Amino acid sequence: MNQSYAIDYEMIFQHAPVGMCISVNRVIQSSNLALAAMFGYVRGHLDGQSFAVLYPTMDEFLRTGDRIVPIMNAKGRYSDERIMRRGDGELFWCHVTGRALNAAEPLGAGVWTFEDVSEKRPVTAELTPREREIAALLVEGKTSKVIARETGLSPRTVEMHRAKLMRKFSASTSSELVHKLVGVAR
Repeated sequence: MNQSYAIDYEMIFQHAPVGMCISVNRVIQSSNLALAAMFGYVRGHLDGQSFAVLYPTMDEFLRTGDRIVPIMNAKGRYSDERIMRRGDGELFWCHVTGRALNAAEPLGAGVWTFEDVSEKRPVTAELTPREREIAALLVEGKTSKVIARETGLSPRTVEMHRAKLMRKFSASTSSELVHKLVGVAR
């Protein structure tokens, strides 16, 4: 015997096993329980807040927005791993994925998911905002030349940041640096 059940989408959204939110123009319209818990807030506190409250600095929030637009325009979705900030100021690595509801408005209405990946990738060194940005792009497998193009820096400046990261993580090669950034012991 087939029984039909009414699907309670709000309950599914609130109890999803990953952090989720609906946003419009980078302002959280509605967030679920997992997102609030991940970032150290009570349910509903993030609703109406700019995504900026989840970033270590305003500059990182702005630069990430600039980086998202061309990728969303080309692919209709965006995904990366980056360092985010909990409500108590603790920094952690987070896998972020999003999709615009209208492809013509990449930062308009959208659905975003957040997964805390800090257990496999702890934040162990004190990094500047630019070093965090370069580290996130290195983890994606991007070369210095590609990073330079995406960030508007010269390849030489990117190499300088990579060298600083190598010192901070005690890495002797770029490959070892990436392994340490992703939390793989070497």
